[in-house]
Amino acid sequence: MGVPLTVGVIGVGKISEQYFESLPKLPGLKLVAVADINEERAHSVAAEQGVEALSVEELLADDRIDSIINLTIPAAHVEVGTRALRAGKHVFAEKPLALSPEDALPMLELADSLGLRVGSAPDTVLGTGVQTALQLLNEGAIGTPVAAQVHWSAPGHERWHPSPLFYYEPGGGPLFDMGPYYLTSLVMFFGPVVRVSGVATRSNRARTVETGPLAGTPIPVEIDTHVSAILEHANGVITTITVSFEVWATRTPLFEIYGTDGTIAVPDPNRFSDPVELMTREEPERREAPTSAGYEDAGEVMVSQTWPGRSRQTAHIAPPGG
Repeated sequence: MGVPLTVGVIGVGKISEQYFESLPKLPGLKLVAVADINEERAHSVAAEQGVEALSVEELLADDRIDSIINLTIPAAHVEVGTRALRAGKHVFAEKPLALSPEDALPMLELADSLGLRVGSAPDTVLGTGVQTALQLLNEGAIGTPVAAQVHWSAPGHERWHPSPLFYYEPGGGPLFDMGPYYLTSLVMFFGPVVRVSGVATRSNRARTVETGPLAGTPIPVEIDTHVSAILEHANGVITTITVSFEVWATRTPLFEIYGTDGTIAVPDPNRFSDPVELMTREEPERREAPTSAGYEDAGEVMVSQTWPGRSRQTAHIAPPGG
């Protein structure tokens, strides 16, 4: 693979555990240093990973580092990403890239002007489950796609997360937390969204941390915790999506695609490699579809795409009749 892309991680909270588990398996990436506003936590993680703990300023100024993995809270993604670009680093950010398109655009324009790359989670569209569903669509396994339905719900992350307050601040909530896994898959399947209608609500203005060192801490709820939307895609497919932190018991997640000749049951994209089920006019009983191309270590692809010279790939299906 040649010289690996050197990486610095900013933000070593809960989500960073998944990155640190994967990075040693990826020969194209080399972790150099970590930084966090909690210096004690940064030093602890650095010791575990065998790398340096630096301040954010030191990490951004470090010439050894080619690319930043930005794992800060959502509200800080644009600020940290912009600072990294100005320091000459490529950026890969956890979702969401920004709190709004208007916030993201200047950062992307800055990257273009500097000849740098910006990437963002989720990478779950590269997983075997979603890729298998895409191949079935492209092969016409269910005829012409007409509609899709998504439902994901849970009671909220304060029950298990050691520091869940940011989930209830701007940039949090079920739409920004779990919605991207499904929305990115829908856009890959059916193309851009051209029209949307939605409603949202919240049942409480405050919640309480239930576990860990912050147990008993009140959480102001600043965002909506139950969101439903109807989306019209560029190819005419209509999709509905509901994501919620308000549901205590459910049989979901549900992710189904309906076509003129059958149905594809897509697994939770966040699980990467769960099986896809297929039901057709000729064979209406649910059956597991043969797996197709997918990449369980998809994070390597997403991070390495920030490296100049790497190709960028997109996937889509043609609109009906096209």
